[in-house]
Amino acid sequence: MFFIKEGVPAMARTDRGKVKVVGQIVWRDGRVVGVVGVVPASDHSSSSSLRPGVPLWLGVVICAVLWGSAFPFIKMVYAHWAPRGVEVDFELRSLFAGVRFSAAGAVLLMLARAPGRGWRATPLHLILAMAATQTVGQYVLFYLGLELSSAALASLLVASGSFWWVLLAPRFGYSPPLHSRQWWVLGLGAIGVTLAVYSPGVTEGSPRLGAILILGANLFGAVGLLCFQRVKHTMGARAATGFSLALGGLVFLALGTGAITRGDLAYFDGFVWTCTAWLAFVSAAAFALWNHLSTLMPAHRLATQRFLIPVCGVFESLILLEGERLTPAMVLGGVIVVGAMVLVQKK
Repeated sequence: MFFIKEGVPAMARTDRGKVKVVGQIVWRDGRVVGVVGVVPASDHSSSSSLRPGVPLWLGVVICAVLWGSAFPFIKMVYAHWAPRGVEVDFELRSLFAGVRFSAAGAVLLMLARAPGRGWRATPLHLILAMAATQTVGQYVLFYLGLELSSAALASLLVASGSFWWVLLAPRFGYSPPLHSRQWWVLGLGAIGVTLAVYSPGVTEGSPRLGAILILGANLFGAVGLLCFQRVKHTMGARAATGFSLALGGLVFLALGTGAITRGDLAYFDGFVWTCTAWLAFVSAAAFALWNHLSTLMPAHRLATQRFLIPVCGVFESLILLEGERLTPAMVLGGVIVVGAMVLVQKK
């Protein structure tokens, strides 16, 4: 390991000769006395596999399958409550989300390596920003949007997170600026999303308002990934994701205080707890793996792989939910969105 001038992060050479940030230099009386928040340089290196023999694309597929299952499972809980006359208002949704994310975050922090050291080495405002965007902001809008639209449509609109990323990443130095052809491709993708939203067969709830909320949720998700690009230098993916989910979960529990006081926990029977446990596992595994993948490959390219999520979400919704159906316009819109996300990365 070697150090450069004062005020610059500690650096190290990887086994491939690349220089990577591994921590923050501690200065005292004009000399270096140590490095805090050290993260192995290999954690930030570009790689073609998760582990020897395990390709990165398999990790992306796992995330897509897990996240794709979240749409129908949430809808299944709502459908389970409906015959009992349960009104799924904001407070009950917040309680539901709070239990899910708090449990997911607690599990990840127990499995993470030295989360306390990462907490001390990482600026608090970055941790709070990641929790506020990737967990709270994203899922407040997501749950509202999912209630107003079909699970299949919500799955499709998740692909918009990639558009947000390619718009934001160049401004923060995480990818090169887009050229004119890529802007045309983004416009093509927007047409695909519009076709999906205005699909005449999609009549459940208020699909247009639901689409706007889900697009907003994906914006928060993209900003959360930007925050992680700063956090990852002093904290591992599992610990960062764990703190984000746990802190966000506590916020949701606070927002759901009214549901607790009126006894809504009684609605959490065996079926609901089973679904909640699965959703907690989805949040813990998918977010931790996705954030880890962003340390192994360029984040702007990883974000474009989100097109796999709507594909999985649509098919899992069709399998698990009654009344969900694809329309020709949704299929065409989905093909255009997926095609646009592939073309936007072409040189």
